[in-house]
Formats: sequence, C-alpha cells, structure tokens
Amino acid sequence: MAAAPARFATEPLDYRAAFDAAHLAMAVVGRDGDVIAANQALAGLLGAEPRALAGQSAADLVDLAAEARTWQAYQEVLRGRQARLRCTRRLKHPDGHSLWTEVTLGPVPGTKDVLLSVADISDRRDLQARLRHLQMHDPVTRLPNRALFFERLSAALEASAYGQGGTGRIGLCYLDLDGFKAVNDTLGHRVGDRLLTAVAARLTQCADQSGYGRTGGHLVARLGGDEFALLVEDSTGTDQLTDLARSVLAAVQEPFDLAGQRLSVSASIGVVERDTEGTTATGLMQAADTTLYWAKADGKARWTLFDPERNAHRMTRQALSSTLRPAVERGEFELEYQPLVDLESGAVRGVEALVRWNHPQFGMLTPNRFIGIAEEDGSIVQLGGWVLRTACRQARRWQIEQPSDAPVFVSVNVAVRQVWDSDLVGDVAEILAETGLAPQLLQLELTESAVMGSAGRPLQALQALSDMGVRIAIDDFGTGYSNLAYLSRLPVSVLKLDGSFVHGFRYEDGAHPNPADETIVEALVQLAHRLGLTVTAECVETAGQAARLRRVGCDTGQGWLYSRAVAPDVIARMIGRQAAAPHPAV
Repeated sequence: MAAAPARFATEPLDYRAAFDAAHLAMAVVGRDGDVIAANQALAGLLGAEPRALAGQSAADLVDLAAEARTWQAYQEVLRGRQARLRCTRRLKHPDGHSLWTEVTLGPVPGTKDVLLSVADISDRRDLQARLRHLQMHDPVTRLPNRALFFERLSAALEASAYGQGGTGRIGLCYLDLDGFKAVNDTLGHRVGDRLLTAVAARLTQCADQSGYGRTGGHLVARLGGDEFALLVEDSTGTDQLTDLARSVLAAVQEPFDLAGQRLSVSASIGVVERDTEGTTATGLMQAADTTLYWAKADGKARWTLFDPERNAHRMTRQALSSTLRPAVERGEFELEYQPLVDLESGAVRGVEALVRWNHPQFGMLTPNRFIGIAEEDGSIVQLGGWVLRTACRQARRWQIEQPSDAPVFVSVNVAVRQVWDSDLVGDVAEILAETGLAPQLLQLELTESAVMGSAGRPLQALQALSDMGVRIAIDDFGTGYSNLAYLSRLPVSVLKLDGSFVHGFRYEDGAHPNPADETIVEALVQLAHRLGLTVTAECVETAGQAARLRRVGCDTGQGWLYSRAVAPDVIARMIGRQAAAPHPAV
C-alpha cells in the first residue's frame, strides 16, 4: 500500500499541497481502477484516513457499479476512450447518515491516471426536494396536484407495461363537488378553501381505509378547482373501485362544520377500471371525464361506472356531427321512398321521401341516427334543402317517364329550423321552378309539436306555401299536444295519424283490439274531413288494419303492408302497375 502513493509523491510539492488542502474531495485513480492517492476532504467525506483509501477500488468507494450504464462509462474513462463521467450517487457514511454526492471523473493531464472528485450536494438535493414538493402539491389541501398525479399515473402504466409485478389493472375515481360554486359565491373563497381542505381529509381517509397496493396507499390528488382524483394502482376489479366510490360519496355527503358554518355538498364521481395493457394516461382521463359528465347529466350526487357501449354511442355521435356538413357535399346521402296508398283503390297516390346516409365508416344510417344531430348543429338546413331538391326532381322524373291523369305526389319532412333559419318559401319556389314539378305534387310534413303555437314568421311561411299550392301535412298526429284548435287557423291539408293508433287495430297477434282506438281514429277522421283535410294512417302492417282503417274513412295508408322504403326504380314499377297487391318487403 506504501508503493501506490509513492507515484503521486513524485509530483511537485505545491501540487501535492493544493491537492491535500483542497475542500473538494478528490482522489487519483490508476488505470486498474484502484485509488493511488486521496486527499483529506475525501477521507473526511467517507469517514476514513487518506492512507487507508489508497489501493481500494474507486468504484466501490463511490458505488459506480450500481448501474450498468454508469459502470460501462466508468470503464471507458479508465481506458481513455471517454473523456469525462459525471453522475449522482447516494453514499452512506460509517456513522450511519447518508449523503448525496456528485461524482466526476476525468483525465489527469500528462498522465494515464484519472482524477476522481466527489462533491457533497445533500443541501442542494434537500432544497430541490422541498421545491419539488411545493411544485407538486396543492397549497390549499396539501394533496398531490395535477402534475404529480399524471407523473404517478404515467409511472404506474409504464411499470405495468414492463411487467413489474402487480395485478396489471388500474382504476380511477374522478370526482367533482356539486354545489361548490354556490359556497364560494355566497360565503367567500376562504370558506371555500376550508371546505376543500376538509373534503381532501375525508378523501384521504377513504383511500387509506380502502387498502394498499404494491406502491403503498391509493393516491389522492386535487386536479384543480373542486375536482379530485383517487388513483388505484394494482386494482383488483370494478368491485374495488365501486366500493371506494360509494364510501367517497357517503363521506362527502356528511355535513361539514367549518368555523361556525354547517355546509352540505355532494359529489359526482366517474369510475373507470381497466387493464393497463393498451391504456394511456390520456385515454384513461378521457374515459374518466366522460363518465363524470354522465354522473352529472344523470342527476348528480352519484357515481357512474364507465360503459364502453355508451361511450361508443357518444363517440359515434361526435364522429357523425363532425362529418355531417361535408357529407352533403361529398354526396353520401341518398333517398328512398315509401308509398302512400289509397285505401279504397289500392293505387299509389304519393310517396314519402326518407333520407339515408351511406357513411363510409358506419355503413347505411337511417334518419334516427343523424337527423337529431343535424337539427342541433344547424346542418339540417343544408341537408333539408338537398332532400327537397332531390325528391322534387325524382317526382318530376316519374311524371315524365310514366304520364298519368293522377301523378304521384312526393312528401318531404321539414324541420322547424328550416322554417326559422332559411328562406323556406323562396327555396321551395326556386326548386319547383327548377324541376318543373307542380306545387300540388309537393307535400311538406312537419311534426305536431313543431307547428303548435306557430306565429310570426313560421305561420307566414306555412301560409305562403299553402297559397302557392303546396300541401302541408301534420306528421305523427296525436302524439304531441293534440290541441285541435290550431287546425282551424293553420293552413294544414293532411293529418298523418301516428302508428300507435294503428297498432291497436291488430287482430293477428291473438289479442282483441281496443275499441277505444277505433273510436278515437274514427272521430279524428270525421273531424278532419269536416275541416276539409285528408287523413293518412302510418305503420299499416296487416290487411286487417287496412280494412278497419278503410271502414272508418281513412284516406291513405303507409306501412310495410304495402312496402318498406325502397329505391326510386322500385317505386317506378309500382306506379306502372298501379297494383293494389301488397308489395314484398325490400
């Protein structure tokens, strides 16, 4: 051991003196990795005498073999293939206390040796830890904040991806306080902050009582405002999460006594539990946010479990909404037509145009999948205009191709937004002029609820259309307000009886029809005829229904007895035959 420091003793005296007196802990290390000489500062840091360190492995002294990457870099420095290495190491002093150090290795100029320096950075690390705690925790509740929550969530998903033990599942309770804004607005933010702190304490207690996973207790975090999250790593299934949600809901609903104020709030909770494989932090939070929204929408003060089927419907609705407008321009819509048949003669008197969306992703969609969305976002105006123009053009084509003394009319559904948000009268006049279709061969259908209370612009539009010769029909009559007074002041030509009345006319299912249904329908038909209106019965499915409707005076019928909605060429053949025989379902 005496020979090792002798090589260092050949250096100039002032160099050795500076080395020994330096406050920075240092050692000269040979190519074999053993210490040649160590100064007093390093000896003091490690709790040993300088001479005792000579000949020892430098890697053992400062724990350089703990990580494969660091050990590899250290070997490269010793061989002269890498100029420098810097790393952080936690060392244990012989008296038992630990210290954080920054270890640096680099070449000694003019020699093949390496200079090792070790700086005590424990104070800096403590300061960094305190700063990190402040950055990662909410100042009001002292809970982990959004940043720490996502860090922990990402780490949990990553650990599971690498198969580092656990159940391979993860759960989340995402909650929002109901009524918190009212507390803030009426009692002030100071009371609001006290309430948040009290809620945080109860959530922490619920998490502690729920159990522990591989990484300790469940993480409770405040994500901002009055939103909190409880992260369950190594979840054992939905039962564990729903039990936790129930306990949280019950805990939050208990009244809070805060500085003389007795406050009551509740919580809405979205619960998500799933396999970590294929799960991302973003995906999990989106699911939790959606489920929390469901809990709010379903009435608040409840927990709701994520439902993939419900979410798929929501996602489909969003996808349809975002692509509806350009779909009209891309020509993705088409019309089918369902015949309206004279109940006496069996002849086709008209057809109802029914729009279909040939969606590139979801296939052929019926109106109930997208008309509601179109009405909400206003695209019904653009779509309705296309339907009206296409239907009138088709009706005129049938008239030209198959001339008749009684050409079929076309009936088109009109949404109330089309009356309000567009120049419906001008559009209809333009389309009729463009296609050459007579106004009497166009029927516009509006729902009973849409025309009820019509005044101002809607009433003026309907009157103008009627004066033009266009027929106005009330669709699904009998299911809305059923206020007969408006029939005397609105320019209505046709009543379409809702299928619920017609359904009661069936004999074929073995049950006796309700006599009241026939009485009501007969009274409505007689009233309509007295007012000069014609009556169409919807959803006619059997010959028995058709016979009874004919007996009570109903004018036309529409339903699967005659035909489903079919392509224009099928309607053309029906017009050509003018047959009363039932048409097979298509």
